[in-house]
Amino acid sequence: MDQNPIIHVEGLQRRYVMGNAHIDALRTVDLDVSRNEYLAIMGQSGSGKSTLMNIIGCLDRPTAGEYWLNGERVSTMNDRQLARIRNREIGFIFQTFNLLPRMTALANVEVPLIYSGMKRKQRIDMATQALERVGLGDRMTHRPSEMSGGQRQRVAIARALVTNPSIVLADEPTGNLDSRTGEEIMRLFDRLHDEGNTLIVVTHEQHIADHASRIVRLSDGDIVSDKKRPQ
Repeated sequence: MDQNPIIHVEGLQRRYVMGNAHIDALRTVDLDVSRNEYLAIMGQSGSGKSTLMNIIGCLDRPTAGEYWLNGERVSTMNDRQLARIRNREIGFIFQTFNLLPRMTALANVEVPLIYSGMKRKQRIDMATQALERVGLGDRMTHRPSEMSGGQRQRVAIARALVTNPSIVLADEPTGNLDSRTGEEIMRLFDRLHDEGNTLIVVTHEQHIADHASRIVRLSDGDIVSDKKRPQ
């Protein structure tokens, strides 16, 4: 076991209370993720994978348990502290791309850097490098409506990478793409992992999870399987 994991989760629980009833979305989850690991989190709808993703992504807090990210205890942070961690440590990639439609690819990738207070010239330089990294150096002035689904997802990946985050968290990243384009995006993920990025992909599709070096399966709020794939 990694003695200094980038993610350490211990006894994690998440309970949602609705009137007199409650739902235990996560029961008692223990999980370590090493630096430069490529992890897939799988499970059917209602298994708890989205809840675990939201907590790892600092979009939600656990009801109980510990969550440490890159040496910081985030499970007890307030909203302002969580926002700082999200902007600095986590790159998000969503199924729906979440691009701003009236902005160019370059401007979309700049957005996380604006929140960090970076000067404009440095923002443009870093956003340009991120777009070139995903093969879109010739599409920087295009708006989302002028790009294919695969190109829009590459812009979203560049935006996730532009802050050099500790982890890249992808939620069903090929869900809105055809199978050929989805496979192209997954090959890009493979390359990003080879370059040293820590990737966590949340998916219900086995062929997507098969790109990862480790697959964790959830059911009814518990981890029921945690296996490394043979290299």
